[in-house]
This record gives sequence, C-alpha cells and structure tokens, in this order.
Amino acid sequence: MAGRAVKLASWTSVALAASGFYLYNNKYLDPNDFGAVRVGRAVATTAAISYDYLTSLRHVPYGSEEYLQLRSEIHDLFVSFDDTPLGAASLAQVHKAVLRDGRTVAVKVQHPKVQAQSSKDILLMEVLVLAVKQLFPEFEFMWLVEEAKKNLPLELDFLNEGRNAEKVAQMLKHFDFLKVPQIDWELSTKRVLLMEFVDGGQVNDRGYMERNKIDINEVSRHLGKLYSEMIFVNGFVHCDPHPGNVLVRKQPGTGQAEIVLLDHGLYQVLTEEFRLNYCHLWQSLIWTDMKNVQKYSRCLGAGELYPLFACMLTARSWDSVRRGIGHSPVTTTEESEIRDHAASYLPQISQLLSHVPRQMLLIFKTNDLLRGIEAALGTRASASSFLTMSRCCIRALAVHKRKHTRSFFRKTQISFSEAFTLWQISLHEFMLSVQGLKLASWLVALLCRVFPASR
Repeated sequence: MAGRAVKLASWTSVALAASGFYLYNNKYLDPNDFGAVRVGRAVATTAAISYDYLTSLRHVPYGSEEYLQLRSEIHDLFVSFDDTPLGAASLAQVHKAVLRDGRTVAVKVQHPKVQAQSSKDILLMEVLVLAVKQLFPEFEFMWLVEEAKKNLPLELDFLNEGRNAEKVAQMLKHFDFLKVPQIDWELSTKRVLLMEFVDGGQVNDRGYMERNKIDINEVSRHLGKLYSEMIFVNGFVHCDPHPGNVLVRKQPGTGQAEIVLLDHGLYQVLTEEFRLNYCHLWQSLIWTDMKNVQKYSRCLGAGELYPLFACMLTARSWDSVRRGIGHSPVTTTEESEIRDHAASYLPQISQLLSHVPRQMLLIFKTNDLLRGIEAALGTRASASSFLTMSRCCIRALAVHKRKHTRSFFRKTQISFSEAFTLWQISLHEFMLSVQGLKLASWLVALLCRVFPASR
C-alpha cells in the first residue's frame, strides 16, 4: 500500500483535494446556494437590507406598527448608505455607509431567511452526499456535512465574528503591518456587523500594487509571517484568506505595505497536540527528514497514505518532497503534471480526508488559498515562506519545551538551541540573497558583453 501511495503521490497536490473537499470550502457546494438564500440575495434591495438592519438592531417584529414607524428612522443612523454592496456572498453582503458622527463604516448585513433556510439546506446537502455515496461507494464525503453543521452556525453569528476579529487583533498586535478593522459593538447584532471602513486593493492584484508602488515581495513575506504565526505559534487560524478578505494598502504615515484582514467568521482553534505535531511535520518537510515526515504524518491521521498527505500539504510532487521543497522551485512542468493527473486519485484523496483530524480540513483550505495568492503574485518560487514557517515552528516548539521543564539549566539550554537554530536560518537566508545578487551581477555582466554599448 505504501509503495502504491508513493507512486500516486508523485502526481498529487492540494489541487487534487479541490475536486472534493474544496467543493464545499470554495463555495461550489455552499449549503446556502441550494435554497431561498440565493434567490433572496438576488432580489433584495438596499432598502430592505436597511430595514432589516433596524429590525435586528431594535428587535422589532417585521411588519408591526412599530416596525413601520422605524422605517423612517434610517436617517437617524446613516448620513448615507451606498446602494451597491462592496461585496456579496451566500450569507451576507457589505455596504459602505457614513454615520451621523462622520465616521465611514462598513455594514455587513445577513441576507433575509438565511437562519431559517440553513438547516433545510444542510439537510438537502446531506441527502445529496448520501446519494453520491450510493453511486460511488469509494467516495467518503460525509465529513463535509459534519463540518457544515459545525461551522455554519458560527458564520451566521456576526457577534462571534466580531469577537474573533478583536482576538486576532490583540494576538498579533506586534505585527505593525497588520490592520484589523475595529468593531462598533453598540450598533452590531447577531445578524448585522458594523465596523471601521478600510479601503485597499485585493492581495492578488499585482496591477494595484504596481500602480501604488507597493512592494509585492514584501506583501508576500508579510502574509507568510501572519499565517505562520497563527498556525504554528497561536493555533488560532483565520480560515478564509481568499483575495476578497485580504486587502493591501499603503500604511498611512509610513507608506509601508499594510495587510487588512477581513471576514473573521470562520476560525480554526488547533489543539496543542495537533499544533505541535504539525510543527514537527513541517520542520521535517523543510529539512528533508523523511523518517519524521512519515512519523508525524501518521500522528496526524495519514496512515499509509503519508506520501500523499505530504504532497497535499506542500502542493509538490513526492519527488520534490524527497529532494527538499526549499531546494528547487515549482516548475510549470510539475504543476501541469499534477493538474493533468489529479482526477485519477480522488478515491485516495477522499479516504485520506475522511481520516485526518477535522482541524486539518480547514488548514488544507487555508494552505490552498494562500498558495493561490502566491501564484497570482509570482512569489511562490521563493524560499522565504518556508524559512518563515521554520522560524515559527522552532519558536513554538521551544516555548512548549520550556513550559514543560522546571530546570533552569534545561530552559537555558532550550533557549540557546532556539537562538542558534534561528541564527542558522538567518545565515541561510542571507546566503540565498547573496547568491541571488551574484547571479544578477553575472547576468548584467553577460548582457554587457553580448550587447556592448554603441560608441
């Protein structure tokens, strides 16, 4: 079985999982797309949304006399309320508005009937998955329904989203490049979230960054630091980093690149055991320790399919994993081979996804979205993201070791080992940059010889 897995993993990456798991997470199989929510979104007017906002805010029954009186009070809240939403999804849409005190805000309003319709849509989704199971017994996607049942109620509670936003802002306050919009709690409810309005371009929009003179490589580094810290150090992970939820702008005052993180409805809280095993696994992948790749993949539920698991995490072929994912960049040939052979291995993907811890499912989605952003920015071939991940793994494991020892000498030893390893990584990064400069100088010299300046 292991030999077969090695062979199939050579053609596999996260792209394979898109055919099953990502149907749900990329909204191709969104529960709300089945019922009245989609229809309601299409026909809802800004006026209706505004009235619904007042109804949620004041807890007044729809159609009552008091509700009709409140309709005229919309101007008490907003000086202006843009008709066209800034963004719309299956659960809610966001409008730009200006409050009476002059603040520009973003108003996220849940679509009508989402709460009532969601349970029916999940039931329909469960029936469809069972039908697929009857037709194709090798596909195991019931976990998809279980995840929907668990995650959808959290996404429907906008107060929970606001709490997540404040938690991650406090947790990552040491990152001066991160902006999380502030929540206005006084005007927010479970179905309406009012927050600070922050403008910017989507994180995958190279044209926007070039026009605004924002360093694309700096943005990519910031994004890697942000998510490595969330996953490996804190275990509290924003699980929907699609380009509409991650904006980029020039930081007011400094002019440096700033990342704006939006939509905090879906977070994954990692257990300490899972987080530490995941740290060990990535350390093993980065340093090409194949014995520990197998060990920690098994610890995370991969079993005999550990080569496939490693390839799905790294979005690389098994040959590239064994050579070292930081040693050779992704080639177009490798990507096309993975894409061309993806559909052949869906049963194995299905089997693997049904056995890994539920926490891993949203991690897969997050990894896939981040790689999509890197691909759009043209920074995926850079080794900096792996070095950033390695630093976070080292720090997280060192903190864990210090916390579980009482010996001052042992704590000192752990801290020294941590500092030395981090120094090694910095030295390696410096050498890579020097090599890059030498290569650039060599190319310039070569071009000067081939194309001498005209006299």
